[in-house]
Amino acid sequence: MGNCAQGMRDYFCRTKNTNIRVSLPAVCFVWQIAMIILFGVFIRYDEESDAHWIEFRKEHNISSDIENDFYFRYPSFQDVHVMIFVGFGFLMTFLKRYSFGGVGFNFMIASFGVQWALLMQGWFHSLDPATGKIYIGVESLINADFCVAGSLIAYGALLGKVSPVQLLVLTLFGVTLFAVEEYIILSLLHARDAGGSMVIHAFGGYYGLAISWVLYRPNLHLSKRLNGSVYHSDVFAMIGTLFLWMFWPSFNSAITDHGDGQHRAAINTYIALASSVLTTIAISSMSQKTGKLDMVHIQNATLAGGVAMGTAAEFMITPYGSLIVGFCCGIISTFGYLFVTPFMEKYMKIQDTCGIHNLHAVPGMLGGFIGAITAAAATESVYGVEGLRNTFDFEGEFADRTVGTQGGFQAAGTCVAIAFGVVGGAIVGIILRFPIWGDPADDNCYDDEVYWEVPEDEETIPPVLEYNNHMIHKHQDISESNFSVEQS
Repeated sequence: MGNCAQGMRDYFCRTKNTNIRVSLPAVCFVWQIAMIILFGVFIRYDEESDAHWIEFRKEHNISSDIENDFYFRYPSFQDVHVMIFVGFGFLMTFLKRYSFGGVGFNFMIASFGVQWALLMQGWFHSLDPATGKIYIGVESLINADFCVAGSLIAYGALLGKVSPVQLLVLTLFGVTLFAVEEYIILSLLHARDAGGSMVIHAFGGYYGLAISWVLYRPNLHLSKRLNGSVYHSDVFAMIGTLFLWMFWPSFNSAITDHGDGQHRAAINTYIALASSVLTTIAISSMSQKTGKLDMVHIQNATLAGGVAMGTAAEFMITPYGSLIVGFCCGIISTFGYLFVTPFMEKYMKIQDTCGIHNLHAVPGMLGGFIGAITAAAATESVYGVEGLRNTFDFEGEFADRTVGTQGGFQAAGTCVAIAFGVVGGAIVGIILRFPIWGDPADDNCYDDEVYWEVPEDEETIPPVLEYNNHMIHKHQDISESNFSVEQS
């Protein structure tokens, strides 16, 4: 980037030679005011969250408040919410000097994106033509979290290399592209994708990779000293991994139909995740001559089974099929970190900080095609007549669709998600190259001090004194003896 020097603790960082810079406070204030206006015009409570719920109950012969969708969906919403804000956030704290940026900017992106997601998804999916209003409930909140997840995935490829303003722009376009591709895949193609292997992971992964390719930094080696972890940063990142791992069954089952589909999605995801852990550990250990494990693999590849199970989670893929999916994806993801990520950086000019290619892009793509194969192989003997119709929603204009046709549309949905990610990411990357966003210089990447007030490091205690009490006393005794000798 440019050579203009700016203060390390200002909102703007060094960028190309220009006097025009976009202010972070201005963007946040303008955006929030715009949201207030748009919410005032379009957003309203749905019938299950409105004060007229009592009247609605009586009109529809609903016996109890417990039938309100809140009681079915809110536990899943809580789990998904934790994944978005804690899981994704802490997973990005592995860099030694970028923990504030990892968890803090994740917080910013998610809070910024969910507001826009409620509007975008509302306009495409639930706008009432009679009133011109969008009616939201607890399921809308889950879908908003899903929508913003694509942008959080893309952030992983750009971690430490972009400014907060660039992240807001990335999220603005990312949520917009997500809403469009989701509408095409789920509504027009009528593909099923409960856990978002296609619409979330494949799209978000390739979206971030395409942006990273356009924003390639040939001199990023100037910040190489900070592009790594320390012991405690890897422990913090592992917190994110565990939260994601524990709650992924909720993520994949959150918006499925009540009953057997939701139950089956949680079971299949859980089994696939467990399988991917063991294969990741095996491949990670085998890859080292000493047989030791690499924390990068454990933090990331152990989640690949959950990503790949997103589309087929509610299908009758069988428990052993889930084990196979987790087994294969644990291997593929770990090999990706070992060989593909270095290859992409060296030959394809894609600098993927978090390795989203191996955790989201490829497992998401595979999950989409696994869903296509599983759908095409569905039979009435396995699902039953009603079960087949309910699982694939063969109703209305899609009542005559066959499982073979459904499999084809599932595969087409995967291709649409990838195309939106690659093309949309390339366009957004070009926009982010404009020299007005205050992005960090090549020698200031991966450093919190560029955008955060960072406390000064405490005085370090020599390791031998810190971990050995006997040595502390011995050191004190020697010091006192030396002092006595000097006095005499």
